[in-house]
Amino acid sequence: MNTIRTLQTLALAACTSLAVLATPACASEAQGTSHGHGGNDDGPASVQLGPRPFFLLNDMSPSPLQRRLQACASRRKHYESSDFSIGHRGAAMQFPEHTKESYEAAALMGAGILECDVTFTKDQELVCRHAQNDLHTTTNILATPLASTCIRPFTPATFDANGNLLTPATAECRTSEITLAEFKTLRGKMDAANPRARTVAEYLAGTANWRTDLYSGPTSGTLLTHKESIELFKRLGVKMTPELKSPSVQMPFNGFTQQAYAQKMIDEYKQARVPARRVWAQSFNIDDVLYWVNNEPAFGRQAVYLDDANTVADLPNAATLRSYRAQGIRIWAPPTFALISTDANGNLRASQAARDAQAAGLDLITWTLERSGILADGNNGFYYQTFDSAISREGDLFRVIDVLAQEARVLGIFTDWPAPVTFYANCMGLK
Repeated sequence: MNTIRTLQTLALAACTSLAVLATPACASEAQGTSHGHGGNDDGPASVQLGPRPFFLLNDMSPSPLQRRLQACASRRKHYESSDFSIGHRGAAMQFPEHTKESYEAAALMGAGILECDVTFTKDQELVCRHAQNDLHTTTNILATPLASTCIRPFTPATFDANGNLLTPATAECRTSEITLAEFKTLRGKMDAANPRARTVAEYLAGTANWRTDLYSGPTSGTLLTHKESIELFKRLGVKMTPELKSPSVQMPFNGFTQQAYAQKMIDEYKQARVPARRVWAQSFNIDDVLYWVNNEPAFGRQAVYLDDANTVADLPNAATLRSYRAQGIRIWAPPTFALISTDANGNLRASQAARDAQAAGLDLITWTLERSGILADGNNGFYYQTFDSAISREGDLFRVIDVLAQEARVLGIFTDWPAPVTFYANCMGLK
């Protein structure tokens, strides 16, 4: 657990250097707390929020919410982990996603639930990757001999005589083209690619300027199998939300059917003796969710149907939401924009879709905070499309969390940096 101890040291150092932000909060950082889910002695000894929640708190416009959170920060001496705070691929805003280090960072910031996106290798072993075909952007594969397995090798960008981009750099590398043993030789990196790259090195150096490569060195970025993620999460004392990713290959894959794939993911929790109540299996494929509901009812009881809507027009209507519940689906998880709207005064409100889901008897989870960069610069994209006009500063993140919690009444929020959600959950008594 050297990574955990290092992160604790960094968090305390940050508090020491940011006294203007951290007077009440860093006292709690220094004192720490026991982990909120009863993790064993191998888990992190304390929750460390670092400076970000308190930076956001100071940046809020004056409001009753700000005053309530300020009062909480002033009086609170300890912070605990919360299931309301879900580590999306770990702590992917700054750590390479789906790596040991990313998961440890998320747990340290109090995420009570962590996510392994599940796909499979050439030898049909389950591993944690966001997609079966993302190795070229999330690992160093292009800089290794395994680049020869990529279904589309690196092709450099081309430019006209004036330096204008004609064709972007491309590549595609899949877990299904390599064995588990080969997969384990790779290192995770920040998920990014440079479309103007002329070389592999340039292609791999595409991290957005509001992220960082500080935790992407050659000795970090430890990739995990699904089984390894389960054992890590057990040691960290957190609950688990695996997502069965849609394969890039045609199914069945060498005899491996979609149902066998869905079953294998659940079987690995059974083999590890993880109680079903600690697992939220997810999929964008409704057939996967219904498979668990009908064939693994203990796990199906809290299986999560992820919604892939790109706009409000794509969202299910009230009748469709009722049909989900009638089929045995209990949790619907759309992107954040689906659950928030604005009123005539620019206040954030629960959307019609949120109210329809509540009326249908569905519980809600949503995704994903801390993926949109600087909020004050506007044009915050996909996740903010229905309420971006009401967002003007970084501290507005707490307004978003608040409306999701209090009006949309979500069970939890996926976030790329769990500390602010953990802070809010502690202040509002959300376990």
